[in-house]
Amino acid sequence: MTSESSKYQLWTSKALANEDFTREECLEILASPELDLLKLASAAGDVRTKTFGKKVKIHQINNVQNGLCPEDCGYCGQSKDSDLPVNKYALKPEDEIVEEARQAKERGVYRYCMVSSGTGLNEKRTDQFANIIKRIQDEVGIKTCLSAGFVEYEQAKKLKEAGLDRLNHNLNTSESHTPEIVTTHTYEDRLETLRNSRKAGLENCSGMIAGMGESDNDVVDVALEVRRLGVPSIPVNFLVPVEGNRIFDFDQLDPIRCVRILCLFRFLNPKAEIRMGGGREGHLRGLQSLALYAANSVFVEGYLVTRGDRKNKVFRLIKDAGFEIENEEAFNIEDDEASSQKFSIDDNPSILNPKTTKAEGCAPSTCG
Repeated sequence: MTSESSKYQLWTSKALANEDFTREECLEILASPELDLLKLASAAGDVRTKTFGKKVKIHQINNVQNGLCPEDCGYCGQSKDSDLPVNKYALKPEDEIVEEARQAKERGVYRYCMVSSGTGLNEKRTDQFANIIKRIQDEVGIKTCLSAGFVEYEQAKKLKEAGLDRLNHNLNTSESHTPEIVTTHTYEDRLETLRNSRKAGLENCSGMIAGMGESDNDVVDVALEVRRLGVPSIPVNFLVPVEGNRIFDFDQLDPIRCVRILCLFRFLNPKAEIRMGGGREGHLRGLQSLALYAANSVFVEGYLVTRGDRKNKVFRLIKDAGFEIENEEAFNIEDDEASSQKFSIDDNPSILNPKTTKAEGCAPSTCG
């Protein structure tokens, strides 16, 4: 019988040895009311420190095409079914994307992540992105990640040859829960894109969105799947309840649950980059510092159609918690408290005071 004090040490040891966790252990980490959150975060922090020390990587997203998507993902403001009044635009001009990559590098951003709405790539769009990526490599010199929907092997190969480092394609939720979230594609479609990109020599970037009515077992399924796939970059997003989206709010996230989810992903993926993604500001709130014991990466300044904290506020958060900003010397860190407050998501009532509205078509187990 494992004592309460030695349990956390056991989990740290298993993770550092990259041993498999049982489903029962995963569910305990995620939901047991008996766990001490500080001890859990500390145990996950020991795993994080082994590979990443105290460093935190900064990533920034560029939404290079917005809206105009034929998919029906219920959580997304760019979906064909969303009533969110997004500013729709086709692919930005090539020069503009390259210049924004240059600006990101000048701000010290570690990786420049381009996101394009839509189902996936065709030959013309693949060639466009290949040229953009090559220009970014030749003219700017910053690591790149692309999220462009479903990608075939030959397309992934062409992007790799152009200089792309990573291809993002999130699983978002478990296989069993996927039909409650989207009907225009399948979970297997997403796995196929990850397999294609890996076969082409690209690193995979894939994670989930928590808070979409999933069960604890669904969360465990995703964490185990990205472990099985050996995904080196795992963004963990938390649903931002945006009115106008079919998947609006299930009132199931709080700061403690969010930290537990991040700790679970860290234990199961000890050497992976675990990123606090969209919604961290509103859902983790005062526990963002504690979450850095599990996560070693963050996005700054926005998540496609929702706001995020400005970089200087994020930098203060990281340094105040005793962590270090990777490539800090490249950043121009200023004390602009008054300016950053203007962009604080903490004032957004749709985040901190969400209406408890169930999404249409939600899983029977979550509908009241």
